[in-house]
Amino acid sequence: MKDMIRTCLIVMLACLSAGGMQAQNKLLDSPARKLQLAEFAIANLYVDKVDEPELVEAAIVSMLEKLDPHSTYSDPEEVKRLNEPLQGNFDGIGIQFNMATDTLFVIQPVSGGPSEKVGILAGDRIIQVNDTVIAGVKMNTDEVMRRLRGPKGTVVNLKIMRKGVKDLLSFTVKRDKIPVYSLDAAYMVDRRIGYIRVNRFAATTSKEFMEALQKLKQQGMQDLILDLQGNGGGYLNAAIDLADQFLGKKELIVYTEGRRNPRSEFFAKGNGAFLNGRLVVLVDEYSASASEIVSGAVQDWDRGMIVGRRTFGKGLVQRPIDLPDGSMIRLTVARYYTPSGRCIQKPYESIEQYNKDLIDRYNRGEMLSADSIHFPDSLKYKTHKLGRTVYGGGGIMPDYFVPLDTTRYTDYYLALRDKGAIVQMNIKLIDRHRAEWLKKYKNFDRFYKDFEISSKMLDELVELGKTMGAEYNEEQFQTALPLIKTQLKALIARDLWDMNEYFRVINDLSDSMKKALELLEKPGMNFPKRD
Repeated sequence: MKDMIRTCLIVMLACLSAGGMQAQNKLLDSPARKLQLAEFAIANLYVDKVDEPELVEAAIVSMLEKLDPHSTYSDPEEVKRLNEPLQGNFDGIGIQFNMATDTLFVIQPVSGGPSEKVGILAGDRIIQVNDTVIAGVKMNTDEVMRRLRGPKGTVVNLKIMRKGVKDLLSFTVKRDKIPVYSLDAAYMVDRRIGYIRVNRFAATTSKEFMEALQKLKQQGMQDLILDLQGNGGGYLNAAIDLADQFLGKKELIVYTEGRRNPRSEFFAKGNGAFLNGRLVVLVDEYSASASEIVSGAVQDWDRGMIVGRRTFGKGLVQRPIDLPDGSMIRLTVARYYTPSGRCIQKPYESIEQYNKDLIDRYNRGEMLSADSIHFPDSLKYKTHKLGRTVYGGGGIMPDYFVPLDTTRYTDYYLALRDKGAIVQMNIKLIDRHRAEWLKKYKNFDRFYKDFEISSKMLDELVELGKTMGAEYNEEQFQTALPLIKTQLKALIARDLWDMNEYFRVINDLSDSMKKALELLEKPGMNFPKRD
């Protein structure tokens, strides 16, 4: 009690020295002081011992929940996990893997990474990490990753099962920096049209994009399909750098504005690497934040076509505030606006309503028909060059709407997918035929043209599904058959080559991709008239 009284006296004296009785009263009456005194009282006077750090964290989380959906608190471990994909690297052993029936199955070692250097191969199964058996013990993926990752320069001892080898193999792997790429794929669709898919906006995105763009231009690319479907955003600077490749000098890319943050404008330099070719940007309901900055700038300057479905609608700017223990608050300080003045952020009357917005869109029919989407006249804006009508109110409405095709997603297909039967079947096929297929199909182009999922493979998938609880339905199987065959072929292509080849196969089923190609095959890419 003496310590508590002494602390209170120190605080009161500090208040008096800071500016007299008036300043003291103002400080003591402030909400911040009220919160501090409440925490002090609970920590020192409550009947039972309390976890003070946990109390403080709960208070911070509760305060942020009163603000908006994107002001958040992250503990030190969460901060590390959140930053890794955006920083472009992490420390680890360098493998792509799947957890197959409680066993870690190596899909591919990262090219030039620590695992490849010591001789770990695609198809290997990691049984033991240091002194811990990880196979057959129902260890979750996060726990496995925690054991494999570690500071650069540290070592991890692995026991590996390899097909055709009787005994377990031992490997000592020295951890190193492992690159995390923000581009999933970059390839030529035909002799003239290139395709680049960006999965996030990270510190390395601009460099990756420029390298991919230059390679495609060397292969004769004249027009570009930029795929931002499912891209949830990332760094603002990465979005500005990407949009800068398409826009003319001093054309506004985006501006931000908030109560305590005056308007900040970001302009294109005019020396971008793709200023003249025709451009189509693919978006969907999961394209958010930085993706919306890029697609909004392209649309407002009539630079290219936006194809797909209305984007998510995240236009709030977060400022990271680092706390002493390594935790962090991401506090919303401003809003994003497109060059025409549209606010990207959708309404958020309540967190509950905000979180189920995509479900509400689906229930209203918005994913299936553009006619179900209605904008009030007060949200009309005009594009800068052609004067087309575009709408605010949250998200970017595409120039060409592509409905979500749900017909192939039968209950039987979803059971196969969600119970893991399709992934397990892929692993079985790769394990059985990897060497044979690599020898038979000398390159991906030959595989893409000639390889087919056989009826024998499909019969095996059905039987595997039954053992995993997917009840067979002939009608639903036939309806989903094109999707099942394409997905299996894409997974096999990924495991034999890489993600680039996966998307070359899976994009055959993409209606948005088909629409983009249809537009680019026209002699002139005319914009639609929407009033």
